Amino acid sequence: MTSSLRRVVAAATTLVLGVVGLAAAALTTAPAAQAASLVSVPSFGSNPGQLGMSLFVPDSLPARPAVLVAVHYCTGTAQAMYDGAQFDELATRYGYIVIYPQANRSGSCFDVSSAEALLHGGASDPTSIVSMVRYVQQRYTTDTSRVFVTGVSSGAMMTQVLLATYPDVFAAGSAFAGVPATCFSTTSPPPGTGSQAPWNSDCSGGRLVRTGQQWGDLARAAYPGYTGARPRVQLWHGSQDTTLSYVNHGEAIKQWTNVLGVSATPASTDYPASGLVRTRYGATGDRAPVEAITLQNVGHNLPVDAAAAIHFFGLDSTSTPQPTTPAPTTPAPTTPAPTTPAPTTPAPTTPPPSPTPAIACSVAYSVNQWNTGFTANITVKSNVALNGWTLTWTWPSGQIVTQAWSSVTTQSGSFVTAKNAAWNSSIPAGGSFQLGLNGSHTGTNTAPTNFVLNGAPCSRG
Repeated sequence: MTSSLRRVVAAATTLVLGVVGLAAAALTTAPAAQAASLVSVPSFGSNPGQLGMSLFVPDSLPARPAVLVAVHYCTGTAQAMYDGAQFDELATRYGYIVIYPQANRSGSCFDVSSAEALLHGGASDPTSIVSMVRYVQQRYTTDTSRVFVTGVSSGAMMTQVLLATYPDVFAAGSAFAGVPATCFSTTSPPPGTGSQAPWNSDCSGGRLVRTGQQWGDLARAAYPGYTGARPRVQLWHGSQDTTLSYVNHGEAIKQWTNVLGVSATPASTDYPASGLVRTRYGATGDRAPVEAITLQNVGHNLPVDAAAAIHFFGLDSTSTPQPTTPAPTTPAPTTPAPTTPAPTTPAPTTPPPSPTPAIACSVAYSVNQWNTGFTANITVKSNVALNGWTLTWTWPSGQIVTQAWSSVTTQSGSFVTAKNAAWNSSIPAGGSFQLGLNGSHTGTNTAPTNFVLNGAPCSRG
């Protein structure tokens, strides 16, 4: 288990999960994020899992902002999750706060297997993460009805565990390549030993197949006696995942449809992009109780579509955030208008020449490749506001797009056209968006250099 998941197009390595000793820390005031930076919070309250906490607070927030917890993969870090996904940029755009937990045990995996982790109020990582949420809620007066969680691999497993153990805290979750809650349950080592719980090969290999009722009962047992509302769930999985078998995708659908009391028969099935199959359960709209997306012919290194996740949460609202720092109370002095009108300049009789179109965008292009295939990640920064976008380029080496995400992509010969998806059409001036694709090549995989956004050329970032 040594493969790694990095930034948007990568996934976690070995998911060895264990229990660490008990620890507690007094609630203190952490430094506020300045200029939309990632800030470490050294002490945030009860921390039995001995986790680290980093926090991203946009410069402007609405009166009662939402909170998103973004949980990293094994071998990952809070910083890597911040750098690698677009949740922070979208937070700046839409006005919500992001918490980035940091695992501190060997392998940097989160505990999703011990008895303590799988019980509401237990002495392990989920309780530490909820302490982070409580800290933010107290400090920023957030909307307690809008708390969400997302994660990748080990973080996706933690996402589903949190939805089971703390349904009173989270309104929805989005899990990228995870397993059902409690699936990784193992015999826990003694608390405080610092040893690792063993890898659950039956779960990772897809050999734990249960009925929806059985999975649902296990999730409900994580918070005995709870009768309140349950969070909505979005599930992402690659059909060729050999690290956490694709079987777990179907088992998770069974679990959460049962927990939410909806039919396990899809209410709708559609294909939002090439190679993506989306099924919705309990409703057909964008806020269905359960939404499941299969990425066909993709392994554990699946992309993280941050825009689609926050759309499922409903965080991509159009409300205008307000500055977190109060405006000055003393009005600026005004300058009286001049009493003598300025002289006017007559309009020229000959129109000036048309200016050369300015560079309106920049594109960062990165690629992971193998024999005859590759995965590309494209980040586009626009100097102007966009309400709908089309990005085009020409492959210099005859590459072929086989799958795309966060865009509707078509190809004619070597010419590629990528148009916005339904949830990422509006981009503010100075903002950016990400898209990704899988493709094939014949041995030469030269990067394109001629990106054009809405008819204007882009520089390479």
